[in-house]
Amino acid sequence: MAKFVTIGYGDQAGYDSTDADVRNAAHTHDAQLRLDGVVMGIAGQAVQVRNHDAAEVTTKAGAFMTSELPIAGFAIIEAATLDEAITIASQAPCAVAHGVVEVWPLHE
Repeated sequence: MAKFVTIGYGDQAGYDSTDADVRNAAHTHDAQLRLDGVVMGIAGQAVQVRNHDAAEVTTKAGAFMTSELPIAGFAIIEAATLDEAITIASQAPCAVAHGVVEVWPLHE
């Protein structure tokens, strides 16, 4: 099985405007993924780390990436194909609640 990183983006307004039954089904989907061993979590505050030429570690609060929507969470999923990973991600709360989920293949 291949591994994929998913990044969910969404905001409270989109979440609140989504039918509660649709949101609950998405949360049930995520709960099952967790039971199946998927590593998943809500995004905290990002910190940029640099260590150019391995000479000095510097940090800066905040994300390097920018988006119209805030980053809501991350998961590492396993799927046989990219299409299967997309199917899994399409049921996430961010995907159904007017947000978006990116799926990134991890190459080992």
